Amino acid sequence: MNKKMLDILACPMCKHHPLESFELDLKNEIIEEGALFCVSCSRFYPIIDEIPIMLPDELRNKKQDLEFLKKNKDSLPEKITAHGVPWHL
Repeated sequence: MNKKMLDILACPMCKHHPLESFELDLKNEIIEEGALFCVSCSRFYPIIDEIPIMLPDELRNKKQDLEFLKKNKDSLPEKITAHGVPWHL
């Protein structure tokens, strides 16, 4: 995901803009892996293989989100890892 996209992305649930970004792997202004975080509703959206996965709760892959959190728990801020997934499993 190109960092310039941050100017246009909004949370699909509450429509808050801008989102905070946390880059775990950044190359030449391209976020290869990371997370987007909505300060309004405390949802996170993973960035995997340069793709921000920004789906409404009912369409999210819960297993993928949990694996992403587990894999990156030491690299992501507590406000993402402490909340975990914002929907019930």
